[in-house]
Amino acid sequence: MNVNASQFVDLRMLSSEKKNIDRQIAAISVVAMVLLLLVGIVGILNHVTYFSMSMLDWIVLAMAASMGPYGGYTSVQVRKLRQIEERVPDFLRDVAEAGRFGMTLAESVVVASAGKYGKLTPEIMRMASQIDWGVPATEAFRLFADRMNSQLVTRISNIIIKASDAGGAVSDVLNMVAHDARERILNRKERGIAMSTYMVVIYISFAVFLATIFILEATFIPQIEKAGSQLQSSTGVLAGGGSVTTINVLAIGPVVTAFYIAVIVHAAGDGIMAGVIQDGRIANGMRHSALMLIIGFVFMHILLGV
Repeated sequence: MNVNASQFVDLRMLSSEKKNIDRQIAAISVVAMVLLLLVGIVGILNHVTYFSMSMLDWIVLAMAASMGPYGGYTSVQVRKLRQIEERVPDFLRDVAEAGRFGMTLAESVVVASAGKYGKLTPEIMRMASQIDWGVPATEAFRLFADRMNSQLVTRISNIIIKASDAGGAVSDVLNMVAHDARERILNRKERGIAMSTYMVVIYISFAVFLATIFILEATFIPQIEKAGSQLQSSTGVLAGGGSVTTINVLAIGPVVTAFYIAVIVHAAGDGIMAGVIQDGRIANGMRHSALMLIIGFVFMHILLGV
């Protein structure tokens, strides 16, 4: 009688491959950026203004489209990985407790797979399924580390594999590894809380920069325009035959454009810096850059009417 193995276990649980769509997300971001830039370039060549937006506007949207999706996706993946890592010490402790009753490492993993470990549960069930189908426990741990692509998980798996190959009390090693992992996770959380203060400072500094531009645009530049218009409309000459000193109001437009460019540069740079300060990853900073670019875009259009 032919027996379908899928009647007993989900064969997908045996796969050591992890779905990774980083490249697809990056490709979509690049395509969106290129399309937005092409719209702006076509408008310039045809002397047409689409949606009343300048080329700088299209550049801002293109940068946000290229950074936002990829930065957001990688941030979600890192958050998910952090949630998995936080439950690893609990799993190791349960495996160690099962080992104290005389079970082998493989049997301990299968028994511990009945527990609930949040985001880690599917991976533990996959390890148990691999062991049930004859995969050695050490190999299951190695495959688990490959799927997670985490320095913490890789380090833990390597220690467990070496301890199992060397023989002896693996339960004691598991307890020590679980304690060490928990300490590392707590230290990382404390560091993240400390760094979040500096990230807030970056957002505040960006808001102060926007406020400064708003003050210049709302008070200083209109007075310059007014003074320039009055001087241009005045007649007469200075004593000694010199002409009246004038202010070139036509230069005010490029000044406002320079403000816009400065907002773009600050948004992109400050966002990347915020991400690096938060967890040392440039990819995480991309979502901050995209957010600041959108804020700057709305600010320049709604408040300043650029």
